[in-house]
Amino acid sequence: MRWCWYPKGNPFKNWYRVIAMIVPLVLAGCSKPDRGGALLGDLKNLPPAKIEAALPNQHPSVYYGYADRLFHQGKKDDAVFWFYAGQLRYRFYLKANPKLDPGGEPATFGLLNAIIGQSINGYAGGSVKGWVKAIDRALQWDAEVTNGFTSKEKFAAVYEETRAGLKKLRDQLESQADSIRDQRKKAGLENRD
Repeated sequence: MRWCWYPKGNPFKNWYRVIAMIVPLVLAGCSKPDRGGALLGDLKNLPPAKIEAALPNQHPSVYYGYADRLFHQGKKDDAVFWFYAGQLRYRFYLKANPKLDPGGEPATFGLLNAIIGQSINGYAGGSVKGWVKAIDRALQWDAEVTNGFTSKEKFAAVYEETRAGLKKLRDQLESQADSIRDQRKKAGLENRD
């Protein structure tokens, strides 16, 4: 069972375009201009407080870069939270813009989930309670913090639909916690709760 949502169709059809988009983003700290034209900067060197203050106005891919940084710094629980905050905002952006070229943004989203999401979700699965807590924290943060990249007001129905999808995943994790732990045990993976 996959624990990330993936776009429909074949997002990797034009793989060379996807690689050309994603490699610079990941290697350069996922810096992309926000709608105001400012750059977040180098995710590898900026202090967390500065990054977190800027994130609400950034492209959702920046959240993935920040989550990856935190994960590799050993701040794995925080990485899970920022990964799901980013995934929620990226899904919302994609649903609010359904006519995007499938080989562009949707493919980038799929690739970020496949690359960064694999290690973060692998860790998250070791504590279903912690996983659910991180998703709840992401949902709460998203509800309380302005989205300067995709308007919650303009796309209110899409916004609620996207949040409902993450809530459904959270509920599924809770209801299948024992099964997840059993599957991980059989696979020789860590269970932390």
